[in-house]
Amino acid sequence: MSTQSTDDLEPKVLDLQPGIPEAPSHQQRRRHTLPASEFRCLTLEDAASVFEIEREAFISVLGICPLYLDEVKHFLTLCPELSLGWFQEGCLVAFIIGSLWDQERLTQEALMLHRPGGHTVHLRVLAVHRACRRQGKGSTLVRRYLRHVGGQRAARRAVLMCEDGLVPFYQRLGFRLTGPCAITLGSLTFMELQCSTQGHGSLRRNSGC
Repeated sequence: MSTQSTDDLEPKVLDLQPGIPEAPSHQQRRRHTLPASEFRCLTLEDAASVFEIEREAFISVLGICPLYLDEVKHFLTLCPELSLGWFQEGCLVAFIIGSLWDQERLTQEALMLHRPGGHTVHLRVLAVHRACRRQGKGSTLVRRYLRHVGGQRAARRAVLMCEDGLVPFYQRLGFRLTGPCAITLGSLTFMELQCSTQGHGSLRRNSGC
């Protein structure tokens, strides 16, 4: 999360009359006007927050990130409608970034390509802020995401790759294991899972996208 330095700001003393409470700060007023919980598509302005969450979630475990900052910006420029962020009081707590793919199975090319004519949504990365894990946010976001992309005419199915240990998590969300993924990253190998997006769109609620 980005922070703003206040080292160069001079403190201001307010001459308030007795009995008159101090007016809330701009930041406090802004927080009260933000929705408590919001799902919406990501923008380039969210890229830094996306990468901070992703870096902590993946580099500490795998030593790599699915998408580095320039790649996050790349896909949020090409297909922002295939992303979904969960914001609480204006702060990003979880997100998914996707793109379109045009083959039956993922190949190494799928790591960097967005195929606008494809009918398969490739879920590139799902990450949850470390302070919000083990609260069911990941599964909630995946279900919302499937409803979101299911409402888009091009999307007929969703595909993802994950480590062996995450296969049961995605199976509980309706994904079907299709076998080892052709994509490798160094010595890392993955399993590939797919699910239909048909029917999810009819359950879609307003996500702000």
